[in-house]
Amino acid sequence: MADTTHGGSASGTRRDFMNLLVNSVAAFGAAAVAWPIISSLNPSQDVLALSSTEVDISQIEVGRAITVKWRGKPVFIRHRTPQEIKAAEDVNLGNLRDPQPDSARVEKPEWLIVVGICTHLGCVPQGQKPSEPRGQFGGWFCPCHGSEYDTSGRIRRGPAPTNLVVPQYTFESDTLVKIG
Repeated sequence: MADTTHGGSASGTRRDFMNLLVNSVAAFGAAAVAWPIISSLNPSQDVLALSSTEVDISQIEVGRAITVKWRGKPVFIRHRTPQEIKAAEDVNLGNLRDPQPDSARVEKPEWLIVVGICTHLGCVPQGQKPSEPRGQFGGWFCPCHGSEYDTSGRIRRGPAPTNLVVPQYTFESDTLVKIG
């Protein structure tokens, strides 16, 4: 005769409980191991802090420019003169390699904001300081391969394939611009 006190349905229940317990512990352990790995894939706090930059533009005189860092890249902010605005607006778009009207590149005509990286090989063009060469078109000049940009940051001469990139930006007020 078989002993039913330690076998039969009672051992099935105990076995089911042990399987449930072991599987639960394994699932919890897998989650505990996976959490830090998945968490490490998120951007760090310093990267998140760089996702936008606020710049006080009240001290930039007409005809002057400043360079700020955004996402580790230089951003050129130029307070354009009426002559620079007119020169940028009067360009025949048919003569441009990367045709884009000036009005599509600026939110306010007097302020041009572009990422200061040449679209040819990633150099930083000159022309931010009055003493630096700006090329024939009055914008920026990349001395590495001779790319020249106009006062709207559009490629006019040289090997660069596209215009200087216009980052996303908004004017928070007349004196504060938020990039990113």
